[in-house]
Amino acid sequence: MNRKFTWFNATSLTLGFTFLYLPMIILVIFSFNESKLVTVWAGFSTKWYGELLQNDAFLNAAWVTLKVAVLSSTLATILGTLAAYVMVRAGRFRGRTLFSGMIYAPLVMPEVITGLAMLLLFIAIGLDRGVTTIVLAHTTFTMCYVSVVVSSRLVTFDQSLEEAALDLGCTPFDAFKSVTLPIIAPAVISGWLLAFTLSLDDLVIASFAAGPSSTTLPMKIFSSVRLGVSPEINALSTLMISIVTVGVITASLISKRSIAKQRADEQAAVRT
Repeated sequence: MNRKFTWFNATSLTLGFTFLYLPMIILVIFSFNESKLVTVWAGFSTKWYGELLQNDAFLNAAWVTLKVAVLSSTLATILGTLAAYVMVRAGRFRGRTLFSGMIYAPLVMPEVITGLAMLLLFIAIGLDRGVTTIVLAHTTFTMCYVSVVVSSRLVTFDQSLEEAALDLGCTPFDAFKSVTLPIIAPAVISGWLLAFTLSLDDLVIASFAAGPSSTTLPMKIFSSVRLGVSPEINALSTLMISIVTVGVITASLISKRSIAKQRADEQAAVRT
């Protein structure tokens, strides 16, 4: 059944996108403002980007954030993919309900509770708070999202491909590495990007897990905004939006290329 694109649908779509993206567009525009007042336009200028590049506090916080995001998203992708594989392929086993509940618990758990629990754990084991504790906290928080994304792909995966590889002499690990992993690669990449974005944006959990010398960029921005919004924050936010946009576009192109190659390989296999 085909539905017509009515004026009501067009108006709702326009209002929705305006509500979501108009504040970002305004922020980007005022990042090029000459005036120090963020609400008064005084002409086009890029001086605040130069001021930002000379702000050591923001640069150090940005470096800590990127380092934590890359490490935690990589660990979360590895652990989340393994957890998804166990939940989908292992069938029913003793403790499955507890295992799946522990995997999905961070999805519904308030971030304040998660952050407080991680803080109490680090204090109990005597681990000094810093980059390591933030990475551990973010890995725990984001691996559940990776598990959901990858498991949704594994559910629709044709297991006969793995069985064919096993019949041809592959070990289970070789079959996973050569057959399963390339096919589910778009889902794994999507999970990594989702974990990276969540880590990059997190404020609450990082506030509990961070130490005095490991301030992340969201924490730095939040503390600065409490004293008033400066043009440097607008410039920094614009750079973050640009990085995320480029990353999303690149990941989309890679995923489309992988899917197209997979379909071409499947068609070639059917012909032969």
